[in-house]
Amino acid sequence: MKDRGLDVPVVVYTGTGSYDRCVQAMRSGAYGFIDKGETVERLAREIESAIERRRLLAEVATLRTYAADDSALLGDSPAMRRLKESIVRVAPIPSTVLIIGESGSGKELVARDVHRLSGREREPFVAINCAAIPEQLVESELFGHERGAFTGAHATRKGAFEAAGKGTLFLDEIGELPLPAQAKLLRALEERQVVRVGASRPIPVAARIIAATNRELAMEVSERRFREDLLFRLDVHALRVPPLRERKSDIPQLTDYLVRTTCERFAIRRKVISADAIERLSSHDWKRNNVRELRNVIERMVIACDGDAIGEEHVPADITGTPVAPRDPSSSTFIELKAEAERQIIVAALERHDWHVTQTARALGLADHASLLKIMRRHGLKNQER
Repeated sequence: MKDRGLDVPVVVYTGTGSYDRCVQAMRSGAYGFIDKGETVERLAREIESAIERRRLLAEVATLRTYAADDSALLGDSPAMRRLKESIVRVAPIPSTVLIIGESGSGKELVARDVHRLSGREREPFVAINCAAIPEQLVESELFGHERGAFTGAHATRKGAFEAAGKGTLFLDEIGELPLPAQAKLLRALEERQVVRVGASRPIPVAARIIAATNRELAMEVSERRFREDLLFRLDVHALRVPPLRERKSDIPQLTDYLVRTTCERFAIRRKVISADAIERLSSHDWKRNNVRELRNVIERMVIACDGDAIGEEHVPADITGTPVAPRDPSSSTFIELKAEAERQIIVAALERHDWHVTQTARALGLADHASLLKIMRRHGLKNQER
């Protein structure tokens, strides 16, 4: 079962009294064993304990993954505050959610946050990358298949809808789904049931659906690459993940976090990054891969630095400080754009003066440090003099 990837707890129930075989089974991965002479109540408790342990292990694994990768949702810029507020509003509602954002901006992390705050956090979170599934296997991955349904189907297999149970099914890159599969997905969403490949009996499903895309699905509809009725089904609540270039005041916080976690991951002494290096990173247009690109660059810088201080000279040559493309004014109000610009100015000044509030206030021409602290509180910036 372990070799086949079947993550099912095993309790050996024996009447032979051969404890050597029971110990061997436990070394092979069994949860425990119980003699047939024990009471049925004892057997029931052992089964309940095995199931609870499996649930806890799955929850710990999910939390570790989430904790290791939550960097994309760090930040207190106006754009990130709006996103977090939207997540809190949408999460308890069981309707479908469509997450829109560029590659590397953190769409799956947003989906995990919605799941975590939905009241279903103890249920499974199943993520499927629609772009990574071969077209001929899409239906099998989503809906499952019966044994012998096609060549290579040696056993009955649950699909993603069934695996998600009462939890959340996250369909990443939904725009890559082939049209025939889109029709069957629409039917599953409307009828709340699926039919495994090679079967005729429908199976009810209860998972909440969260989809994500980096495409403009309305344009895909107009070019007949995406079904309009499916888009209406998915786009009940939309969450837009801002690209990194629209929340550049978050880059210092992201950078400090990524340097620390990279050093921990590589088991090396903690390094610090200079204000000049952060300013250079902040001037770059992270259009290629957003936070994922920043994480890769930070890893390269940590490896390239022999000492404890990462400086501007460690910034890769391809981080050129390309001017950022103007932001679409229709996506934010004047007040929001002004607030983000002010926040960027304050964070950059604090970084230049090593977060020394009095020196920064003097450099900015403010009356005193209290004036700067007031502005910092307004933008959610904490005093972190080093």
